[in-house]
Amino acid sequence: MKKLFLGIIMCGIFLISGCGKYTEDDIIKDLTKKIENAKAYEITGTMEITNNEDVYTYSVNVGYMEKDNYKISLMNLANDHEQVILRNSDGVYVVTPSLNKSFKFQSDWPYNNSQVYLLGSILEDLTSDDNRKFEENDDGYLFTSSVNYPNNQKLVKQRVYMDKKLNISEVNVLDENDNTQIKMVFDKIDLKAKFNDNYFDLDQLVKEENNSSSNSNTDSNNTNNTNTDKENTNSNTNNNTNSNTNSNTNSNTNTDNNSETGTDSNTDTKSSSTEETKTTATIEDVIYPMYLPTNTYLTNQETVETEDGERLILTFGGDNPFMLIEETVNALDEHLIVPTSGDFDLLVDTIGVVSDNSINWVSNGIEYYVISDVVETSELLEVARSISVLPVSK
Repeated sequence: MKKLFLGIIMCGIFLISGCGKYTEDDIIKDLTKKIENAKAYEITGTMEITNNEDVYTYSVNVGYMEKDNYKISLMNLANDHEQVILRNSDGVYVVTPSLNKSFKFQSDWPYNNSQVYLLGSILEDLTSDDNRKFEENDDGYLFTSSVNYPNNQKLVKQRVYMDKKLNISEVNVLDENDNTQIKMVFDKIDLKAKFNDNYFDLDQLVKEENNSSSNSNTDSNNTNNTNTDKENTNSNTNNNTNSNTNSNTNSNTNTDNNSETGTDSNTDTKSSSTEETKTTATIEDVIYPMYLPTNTYLTNQETVETEDGERLILTFGGDNPFMLIEETVNALDEHLIVPTSGDFDLLVDTIGVVSDNSINWVSNGIEYYVISDVVETSELLEVARSISVLPVSK
């Protein structure tokens, strides 16, 4: 009888102390099982990156399939500039469809630093931080953990929001003052996604992007033709055939030149049709860095005409000398793969190629290079990020 009574008491104490409660360890265990059991997943969402007072917004689409297949499309919503990060058995690529160009890396990405839009990376940051913090509320759970952004030391921690079913809804990456620098909102996470056999193939990606571009140009030309036909019919019915033919020819020529070259409509169409490349922008504003290393200043500024446009060379001297090159970018007719040493990083409004002594990226139709044999990579990245703000001089 005494044993029975003692057993009842012990059971009561056990219940009062939290028997059956869903603990932090239980949540991490179940979340790990949920993510690791997913053979493939697809994510859509929106990412915001804060740089000083400017906020850059991306539409994000992620495809993942086991055995290290990743495909991440990042569309800058301010200028519709798209870049795709692709990993398959051949390597890691950063593809810029608008230039018909890819950089190929021998890289450990995405395992060499935190990735705010990849489930495995978020989970790794949570499980590897023994000092993570946990909160529970009516809507779900909140975890706070450290992060690993070697190219941006001011990013120190993340907050991961999830519902009661352990669906991640939002991730915020914070600086040491708890200011949100990166915000990723997950609109959809499909852990049972199915992909075509060639979904992670570079050639297929390039083919799809080229077809999409061609269809867009065709639709634009058809719209211009329709509008021109209506105007010609209303203005001159007696010479309808001749007028429509001439107007449509001029309309198509002007539309193609303006959209593909960024120059005026008097461009020689014979010349542009035989070129292997086409300029997509012109340098109208000199864009200076908003950040300079200590005791560093502009010493020279030079503009050079090139076969494909122009190149602006800014030389900075002092204790931490470096060179900034800005030049018009060329869209290629044939897709070009550039083998690249170093790695890549999401700067602010674009993905940059990062090596030991240089940073290279494309923004708003201009290609930038920051080069120095003296300045450390971390400080070159600060210079690069500051260039992504606004033009300050004409």
